[in-house]
Amino acid sequence: MRAFLRDYGIYSAWLVALVATAGSLYLSEVLHYEPCRLCWFQRIFMYPQVILLGIAAYKNDRHIIPYVLPLSIVGGSISLYHYGEQKIPALSKLLPCKVGVPCNVDYLGQGWLGFITIPFMALVAFVLIALCLTAARRKRDDA
Repeated sequence: MRAFLRDYGIYSAWLVALVATAGSLYLSEVLHYEPCRLCWFQRIFMYPQVILLGIAAYKNDRHIIPYVLPLSIVGGSISLYHYGEQKIPALSKLLPCKVGVPCNVDYLGQGWLGFITIPFMALVAFVLIALCLTAARRKRDDA
C-alpha cells in the first residue's frame, strides 16, 4: 500500500477530493440539505483541491504538495471542531451559529452507526488527502 501511495498518492488524493466535493454537492443540491456556516468553510478548503490536485495528477507534478497540504490540514481542523460541536453540546455554546442552519444540526439523525455525520465524513476525506499527499511527497524526497 505504501508503494502504491508513493507512486499514485496525488491521483488518490484527487479522487478523494473529487468524491468529497461530489458528495457535498449531492447533499446540498439534490437532497436540499442547507449547509451551515462551518460546512461552507470546509467546502472552501475542499473544492480548490479538486482543481489543483487534478492538474497536478495530470502533469504528475509533486511540487504542488506543500501548497495543497495546508488546505487539508486547515479544512480537517474545521471538520474536527464541527464534529465536536455536534457531539459535545457545550462546544456549540462557545461559538454558536447565528445565521442560517445551526452548526450542531445533524441531518443524518444520530449519524450512521451512531457516529458518522457529515462533518465526520469531511474529516475523513481531509485526513485521507493529507495521508496520500504525505506518502506521495516521500517519493519526491527519495529521488
